Amino acid sequence: MIELKTFKIQDTSELISRIEDKRALLQFAGPAYRFPLTKEQLENDLNNEKRFLFKVSDQTTGNVIGHAQIFLKEATFLLGRILIWDQNNRGKGYGKKIVQELLQYGFSHFDRETAELNVYDWNTGAIECYKKVGFKIDPDVMSEVNFDNEVWRSLNMKVSRSTFESEKV
Repeated sequence: MIELKTFKIQDTSELISRIEDKRALLQFAGPAYRFPLTKEQLENDLNNEKRFLFKVSDQTTGNVIGHAQIFLKEATFLLGRILIWDQNNRGKGYGKKIVQELLQYGFSHFDRETAELNVYDWNTGAIECYKKVGFKIDPDVMSEVNFDNEVWRSLNMKVSRSTFESEKV
């Protein structure tokens, strides 16, 4: 269904063109990037040896349909910046497959027993997607960010290698 391919500097303009406003950037990347997203910001990530960037391709069409990243932490690896370009492709199982592929990559490439991610509590579709892959909310890890007089609460979710392996379908 999907394939993760290494994201390269020449892929930056397509990703940048998909981020329409500050709200979309914050939802996609958390507070780490500044709007407008720039080639330089992405280049910093590409040059970070602890960050792995991917473009997501639909195997049947060969078209790039999204973006995703893995960040290597001391004891875990963090999935993040997962974006499916076209709203019409959301809710069709692509998200679950992307997360499964990221986990497969992470657990096979890094000596870590746990993966984690952060998601805003109002993004219920993404939360349900992550739960289907085996992620569970860690009630001890939470953060908040302010956006346009709103408080966005970020939940942390974790999955162990053993849970991922047993949940694979």
